[in-house]
Parts: sequence; C-alpha cells; structure tokens
Amino acid sequence: MRDEDVIELKAPELTAAERLYLPQIVAGFRTTLRHMFLEKKKRDENMVQYPDAKRQVRIDNYRGVHRLNKDPDGRVACVACFMCSTACPAHCIHIEAGASPWPDREKYPVKFDIDELRCIYCGMCEEACPCDAIELTPHYELVARTRQEMIFDKEKLLHVFEQTKHDKPRKNPAVTDYGLTGNQDKAVARPTSQTKV
Repeated sequence: MRDEDVIELKAPELTAAERLYLPQIVAGFRTTLRHMFLEKKKRDENMVQYPDAKRQVRIDNYRGVHRLNKDPDGRVACVACFMCSTACPAHCIHIEAGASPWPDREKYPVKFDIDELRCIYCGMCEEACPCDAIELTPHYELVARTRQEMIFDKEKLLHVFEQTKHDKPRKNPAVTDYGLTGNQDKAVARPTSQTKV
C-alpha cells in the first residue's frame, strides 16, 4: 500500500462556543418558534378539527368498513360462491352457505362474518365478487370496546349497506353468471354449451 492511498482523519477542533453547544441550542429554538408561530396559518389550512369537522375522502376508491349489498328485490345479493373468502389474503371472511329459498339462485349465505380487526382493507374481496355483493365503504369510524364487536355478521353488514347506500350507490353489474342478483332489466343470459347459437 502506498502512502498517498492512506487518508488520515482527524477530529475537528471546536471553539469554546461550539463546546458549549449554544449555537446548536439557539438554532433548535429558532426552528421550534418558527413552526409554532410563523407557519401556524399553513398548518391550520391542512388541519381538521375531528370529530367536529371531518376530512372528505374519495368515495370511489376509499377502503373503509365493509357492507353486504342488497339486490333490487331487497334480498342479500351474495350467492355464497366463496370467491371473496378465497381471495382474502388475511383470511378474515367466514361464510356458511345454505340452500336458497329463492328460485333464481342455488345458495345464499346463512352466515357471513368479517373480522374487521384482522382485515387489511386491501379490496381483494370486492374485486373477486362476481355479483357485486361485498363492497368497502367510505366510512372510517370503526370503534368498539371488545374484539367480539369488531366481528361484523350478516345483519351488521346489511345495516352498513342501509347507512351508506346513498353515499356510495351499488354498481349493480349488468352481466354476471348470477343475472338476477344485479339489475334485472339489464341482465343478459350467457350462452352455455347446451345452447345452440
């Protein structure tokens, strides 16, 4: 190794004022006072006094509390296909299916539970649902005293639909394999292998 390749580092010599750290303390106080008084107007423009005032969220893509949608006849739109629980990466959706009392579908959810504490609000359930039965709403106020209260059953999810149906109307898909769960006027039957085209 050559001598010119070696770099020797030495600690800088501090003056008496720098050894007392007074310039650094004064600079810190200056920054604090600037944030407290001079930038107060800028800070107040971005601040919301919650819960008296609430920040507006983008309804189209905000992922808040889940809801179970109803079809035009007022029945639960879910057909218990288990697509949402299969797509859920947090495994927080539990569905028990039963024979449907209505002639337009084979199954319906007898039990439908979502553990809101376990959910990561990714929206995969909403994307996977073929009949637009489950949606995430713009509601973000989710408070409970026990863990059990954070497990939303079918009745609670349908109640959330009643609260949010005017804020975020159901998309109501026109073409699905479950035609009568969407908008019945626009439902289109898909040809099957037995249908002659």
